[in-house]
Amino acid sequence: MIRAAEPADLDAIAALHTRARATYYRGHIPEQAYAGDAEFQRTREGWSRAVTRDPAEGAVLCAEQDGELTGVAAFRTEHGETTLTQLHVDPVHWRRGTGAALHAACLDVWRRAGVSRVRLEVYEHNLRAQAFYATHGWRPDPAASHAGTHRTLWLRIGPPPAADPAGEPAGAPGADSALRGEA
Repeated sequence: MIRAAEPADLDAIAALHTRARATYYRGHIPEQAYAGDAEFQRTREGWSRAVTRDPAEGAVLCAEQDGELTGVAAFRTEHGETTLTQLHVDPVHWRRGTGAALHAACLDVWRRAGVSRVRLEVYEHNLRAQAFYATHGWRPDPAASHAGTHRTLWLRIGPPPAADPAGEPAGAPGADSALRGEA
């Protein structure tokens, strides 16, 4: 099920984010950079700002299975530009469709809002994330320098896929069903 995040989710979101970071940054960023209560509180505070922001400025979506938070995505719109700021799946739930369901739910929200393109920055050593985004249509920004620690990617958003005769969107499971909890 994909749903909007609530303030009561903050501890679970921060814990999931910490587990995910520790997994995909392992060997590239010192582990102590993500350990300890102070780091957990810093992460929780960042998510708190995202969860409580005005819906016109962005949203946080949670993936949940059997009452357990399995993934989280956040995006914001500032100065007319929409940015996917976070998309994390708990490592024990990798390869189960959680990331794809979160991505589809974000696409649905963006299409409804009339967003035509979205940007994100992905850690250069996180090849798993780069492959995920590439399969979902994200492309590198040709104008961006890749000398830093992150790569800028863009996603152009077109109209929803055409419906098949059964009335379901063509292609991957639709975000509408994900937002209704059918994912």
